Amino acid sequence: MQHIFNFATINHLTGTYFNSPMDINLDNIKEFDSLISSKEDIALIGHFNPDGDSIGTLTAMHEYLKSRKKRSTMIVPSSFPEFLRFLDPDNEILAWSEKPMETVIAIKRADFIICMDFNNLSRVEALEEPINENNAPRVLIDHHLEPEYSEFQIAFTRPDISSACEGLFYVLMAMPDICNDPAKLPGRCAECLYTGMMTDTNNYNNSIFPSTLQMASRLLETGLDKERIQSAVFDNFSESRMRLMGYMLQKKLVVLPKQHSAYMTLTEREKHEYGFREGDTEGFVNLPFAIKGVLVTAFFTESEKYIRVSLRSKCGLSVNDLSKQYFNGGGHAKAAGGRLYMPIDNAGRYFERSIKKYIESQQGTPFE
Repeated sequence: MQHIFNFATINHLTGTYFNSPMDINLDNIKEFDSLISSKEDIALIGHFNPDGDSIGTLTAMHEYLKSRKKRSTMIVPSSFPEFLRFLDPDNEILAWSEKPMETVIAIKRADFIICMDFNNLSRVEALEEPINENNAPRVLIDHHLEPEYSEFQIAFTRPDISSACEGLFYVLMAMPDICNDPAKLPGRCAECLYTGMMTDTNNYNNSIFPSTLQMASRLLETGLDKERIQSAVFDNFSESRMRLMGYMLQKKLVVLPKQHSAYMTLTEREKHEYGFREGDTEGFVNLPFAIKGVLVTAFFTESEKYIRVSLRSKCGLSVNDLSKQYFNGGGHAKAAGGRLYMPIDNAGRYFERSIKKYIESQQGTPFE
């Protein structure tokens, strides 16, 4: 039987979010707890081009399962940024792009699959086929719009939270062994959860909700060293990454005042010139927001098969809708991604036409 669960319920007695485990459907928690107890080999699946939220959920859940003496394997389709390596100090995460046979074998042998920080199996690319070939039960923990409910036995998901790590935090708070006490989170679990939430909010610059700050406060009460985490994430880049950022701002930034928008494009040649490593452009899409009047930004990165698209908004304009209509993607109202199949030299002009058409299609002004 499929159980769909939005952990969005508000405590109507207190008017607060997630004040206690009672805010979460205990039948779903009991089933999730029972699945963990009865299984011995659990696959933890993250999405393609994993970010801090993806790696945070994987490593946090891995730490939790270790405390319950369960074997779990963390699996992602592609490698993750170097600055997140501190979350995986023993190099336990398997990337299909680096070890395809090992990842497929790990998925096939799993008797339970937990998918986190994606709403659709297409987000795992090459891992989708072996996952579908395995009849093991699946659970989803996510925060994206339009989750693929039919693919999961239980889905813990809601869009109006900061991150999948925030969702996982409240799911863990409801587990019988944690019993709403963050101090009982095992190992580096708190560190992993905080990192995912912090990075997905761009260091508290977007997608912040009351529940987000409650999570942060409760984790800090455990003695979590947030300064060390922030330094590991934001003060650990290479010199070449800093020079690339300067180059992008000076040479590649295009501002569209009439559309309150800005964009940048990064080519394969430029990546090679600046010794690009995965994750070096993390946060670049947000840089134009420092310009007065810029409310929508886009960042286009050339890759071997397609152009990766990152879209952000800090107004009423939905980049989720924009991405769906013009960029073969989706996401959240203020943060979305997509892909383009065209030469990188055409991406900028395509964005200019697309943002103009989209704004014109909106009734009234979207910049509210």
